Amino acid sequence: EEETPQYAQDFVRAFDLAQAPLLRVQLIENGPGRHVMLYDMHHIISDGVTEGIIVQEFSQLYEGQELPPLRIQYKDYAVWQHADMQSERLREQESYWLKTMSGEIPALDMPTDFTRPAVQRLEGTRFEFAIRMEDSEQLKQLAAQTGSTLYMVLLAAYSTLLHKYTGQEDIIVGTPIAGRPHAELGSLVGVFLNTLAIRNYPCGDKTFLDYLQEVKEHALRAYEHQEYPFEELVEKLDLTRDTSRNALFDTMFELKTFEQQEFELEGLTFKPYPTDNPTSKFDLTLDAVEQPEGILCSLEYSTALYKPETIARLAQHFTELVRAITLHPQQPLAALDMVTVEEKAQILYGFGDVGVSEVAAEAEVLFHAYVEEQAQLVPDHVAVVYEEQQLTYRQLNERANQLTRRLRKEGIGRESIVGILSERSVDMLVGVLAVWKA
Repeated sequence: EEETPQYAQDFVRAFDLAQAPLLRVQLIENGPGRHVMLYDMHHIISDGVTEGIIVQEFSQLYEGQELPPLRIQYKDYAVWQHADMQSERLREQESYWLKTMSGEIPALDMPTDFTRPAVQRLEGTRFEFAIRMEDSEQLKQLAAQTGSTLYMVLLAAYSTLLHKYTGQEDIIVGTPIAGRPHAELGSLVGVFLNTLAIRNYPCGDKTFLDYLQEVKEHALRAYEHQEYPFEELVEKLDLTRDTSRNALFDTMFELKTFEQQEFELEGLTFKPYPTDNPTSKFDLTLDAVEQPEGILCSLEYSTALYKPETIARLAQHFTELVRAITLHPQQPLAALDMVTVEEKAQILYGFGDVGVSEVAAEAEVLFHAYVEEQAQLVPDHVAVVYEEQQLTYRQLNERANQLTRRLRKEGIGRESIVGILSERSVDMLVGVLAVWKA
C-alpha cells in the first residue's frame, strides 16, 4: 500500500509521438481484493470526456455487457474536420474570431512574487477553496434573474478580480469546450476539446449587472463560433511569440459539472485514486465544480511565478468579491469590495499587536455603515441637531443617499477626493456621509 503513490508517479512518463501505443494501462495489487488500475494517455489522443468514456465502458465490459460497434472512428472525424476548414461556415467563424482579436492583444499583467522566467516553465501546484452554499445559491439566483448561466456569472466575477489586481480593462480568459457538437461523437475516444478565448472589457464604472450582460453576449457569441480550431486562430493572428508566455492568454476558467466520485458494480467498488500533478500549463487556472455543499474551486498556478500564500490570498479575495456581488450586483465594479476584514484591520491599524478580532469588529463598523444600521434599528430617533434644525436617522440616511447617487452620476468613486464648501449645518454632515458612501 505505501509503495503505491511512488509506483503511480513512476508509471507516468514521456511518450514518443512517433511510437505506438500512446496509451499505457497497468493493474497493481496492493492488498487482498484491493487493486489500483493505472492508465496514462498522451493528451493528443484523449480529453476529459474520453476519461469518462473509458471508465464507463470498462465497467460495462466488467459486468459482461457488449459494447455497441462504433459507426464512425476518430479518423473519420479528423478527415471531416480537415475538409470542413474550407466551408463557408468555418470561414464565417474565422472572420468572427479575427475581428474579436483585432487590435493589440492584452498581456495579463498580474503582480507576481518572482520574475517571469525568459522561457515558460510548467512546474505548478493546486490550491483548493470553496464558495459557501449561501453565496453559491445567490449566484445561481443572479444567473436566473439575468437570463445567464452560473458559468457566465463566475466568469464575470473572475475577470472582475483580474481587473482589480491589474487595473486592465481588456482581459482575455481561455475556456475549454467539449467540441463534440454531433451526437455520434459522444461515445468516441479521442481529443475533440477546443479552446475558446473570451475577451471582455471590465471597467470600474460599469455596474456588475451591466458587465454581466456584456460577458453573457461575448460568451454566447464564442459558443456560436466554437468549431473554429484555436491553433488555427493563433496561426492566423501571426502573433509575435513570447517564449515566457502562452499565446493569446495566460489564464483559464472552467466550470465542471458534478462528477461522481465513487460508484459500485456487483462485487466491485470504483473510486478515483488521488495523484498529484505538479504542473501548470498557464500562469493561473480557476476550476469550479458544483457540489451539494457549495462550489468547490481549485486554483492551478505556476510555482515559478507565485508563492502559496499569495494564491491563498487571491482565493480569499475571490470569495470576498463573490459575496459582495451577491449582496450588491447593481454596484459599479470599482465599489465591489474584495478586501477581507483582517486586511482592513491591518490597513487601519498597522501590523502591531492589536487583537485581530477586536480590530476586525471595529474595522467593520465604518461610520456611514453605523448610521445606516441606526436608520434600520431606530429610524425616528434624532440623529443630528444644529441650532433649530434636526434630522432623524432615517432623514439623515435618505438625504445622504440622494446626494450619493448624484455624486456617483458625476463620476465620484473609490479614492476620489471631494471638497465640501458649507457653513456649519446639518447639510455639512449629509455631505460628509454622502462622500463616504460614494
